[in-house]
Amino acid sequence: MDRLRVTGLALSASVGVHDWETRVRQRILVDLEWDTDAAHAARHDAIADADDYSCVARCVSALVGSRHFNLIESLAHAIAAEVFAQTSIRRITVTVHKPDAVPTARDTAITVERSR
Repeated sequence: MDRLRVTGLALSASVGVHDWETRVRQRILVDLEWDTDAAHAARHDAIADADDYSCVARCVSALVGSRHFNLIESLAHAIAAEVFAQTSIRRITVTVHKPDAVPTARDTAITVERSR
């Protein structure tokens, strides 16, 4: 099995439990990784035979922009569920980074793995 990755998808999110976080959108980064069978697409060199990762990125972007999430854990879970609802992907790993959450840390992130 092959793995396809979209890393560092930079988005503006309404996420957090503090009052100001419901009013100010914050920068988050999303990493997505899923199982795929790239052999067929590679053999034919045809986009029709490949996973449409730009479609997945648009799906995630639309979800993140659609509502407020208190927790990055909730956001990561919702991203996985939305990707499953919009695609035929069977297994996905989602990492949501909230780099400015802890001022003295380089990053704060959650990684979830989900399967259908």
